[in-house]
Amino acid sequence: MAEVRRHHLAALAYEVEARGLRWRLAGPEESVLGVAHPVTRRQVMVVATPSGDGWSYLWTGGGIADVGNVAKVADRLVRILT
Repeated sequence: MAEVRRHHLAALAYEVEARGLRWRLAGPEESVLGVAHPVTRRQVMVVATPSGDGWSYLWTGGGIADVGNVAKVADRLVRILT
């Protein structure tokens, strides 16, 4: 389970980095993705968790999305942090 979680968080990390955001894995077994905007310095924490038959991203402020929508999640995080 931890390996699958890291895989989903790494996929999101790749997407947010491509959009100019900074990231780092934190927590036990690197279970949380911290994402920050380099200019505004706003930050958000994202987790990947099993949900129904698949996995979902959850982030502070009530955000939730299926991990299959990783590019859309990265775009949403950019808007939140700008």
